[in-house]
Amino acid sequence: MRREYRTIKEVVGPLMLVENVSGVKYDELVLIEQKNGEIRRGKVLEVSGDKALLQLFEGSQGLKIATSKARFLGHGTELSVSSDMLGRVFDGLGRPKDGGPEIIAKKRLDINGAPINPAARDYPSEFIQTGISAIDGLNTLVRGQKLPVFSGSGLPHANLAAQIARQAKVRGADESFAVVFAAVGITFEEADFFISDFKRTGAIDRTVTFINLANDPAIERIATPRMAITAAEYLANDLGMHVLVIITDITNYAEALREVSAARKEVPGRRGYPGYLYTDLATMYERAGRVKGSSGSITMIPILSMPEDDVTHPIPDLTGYITEGQIILSRELYRKGITPPINVLPSLSRLKDKGIGRGKTREDHADTMNQLFAAYSRGKDAKELAIILGEAALSDVDKLYARFADAFEKEYVSQGYYTNRSIEETLDIGWKLLSILPKSELRRIRDEYIEKYLKADEKENL
Repeated sequence: MRREYRTIKEVVGPLMLVENVSGVKYDELVLIEQKNGEIRRGKVLEVSGDKALLQLFEGSQGLKIATSKARFLGHGTELSVSSDMLGRVFDGLGRPKDGGPEIIAKKRLDINGAPINPAARDYPSEFIQTGISAIDGLNTLVRGQKLPVFSGSGLPHANLAAQIARQAKVRGADESFAVVFAAVGITFEEADFFISDFKRTGAIDRTVTFINLANDPAIERIATPRMAITAAEYLANDLGMHVLVIITDITNYAEALREVSAARKEVPGRRGYPGYLYTDLATMYERAGRVKGSSGSITMIPILSMPEDDVTHPIPDLTGYITEGQIILSRELYRKGITPPINVLPSLSRLKDKGIGRGKTREDHADTMNQLFAAYSRGKDAKELAIILGEAALSDVDKLYARFADAFEKEYVSQGYYTNRSIEETLDIGWKLLSILPKSELRRIRDEYIEKYLKADEKENL
């Protein structure tokens, strides 16, 4: 039921106060209609007695409150959903941005949704192949998982996001697979890069894209990730699809949240972010997962840039508590020309053991993964020792480990943004690199796997 009021009393920046209202709800949408017919949109931020505080989407510049009226729509922000969303590009509020027609809605869903009931969750256990060795081989993504990417300013997380969106698939599954891609607070050039890349590679056909630009209102930025997750919930729950949600950049989302919080004069928490940042992020992240009895699933890769590369900053810190691991991009590797510059040692996928092995990837996956981690770590230590004491101080075995570390970065981690490796290719590259080391050093791999997977010419090198 719509209600109209001509009792707008005050406007401060993007905030508006309306008095003598009744039956107004938190998050309810509002249309502000001026005498000349111009309409601006907003939503209810706070209700106290008969007063409602609104946040305007388009700002308040040039608004004449004396002759304006506020129309409350009786519902929150909603998204029109249908299977026709696939292949389309929308703005941050779900309006077509690609010049195509409006979506004929099968449903209209409230974008705030609800987290999955923990008792209804099914345990993630199926491997998702991204085609990226550093993820598939060492920090495996599992269907229904939340695996964020921690980046730094200037690092190529946009390229990595586009690569995952293009290449990700569920192996050996007949079920359909879709990607929901949300770009939050990005520049026009970045938006053009994503859309052009998806169209050029054909990935657009299975992708629902939401683009929120840096000059769009902060309140729209807060809605964009929820638009994406709502679209994913429809595809997963109603159409039974496997859906991968990629959101970049969560930092821009949190900055918008801080801006709105400051406008409301709320008491700030760490670094000026609102004290409810953890809860707010959790209401988004916890909507991903698998539900018992449902064939669909939502896997989420939120991407965030860490201010000053600080992993203890509130945004990556709180994200790490809610999600199941993290993929960390390294500035050092980026300077070396390693693409994508994934630092595999501090990266972690807490569910990787559930998605690998016989019948999922390959029987030797767990052993080779552990051996590669151990060898790369020792190789890095050997290289640091050589810098301090000189290469002459290294033993013959340590020199081999140092050689292994260099080869590992160049051949395993670095593959470019347009190389799509199967998990078998990734595992075979791992075996090739392990052949650099003496057989006596391969203590984490069972002998039967060494006999089966290490090629004859490589065994001769051991």
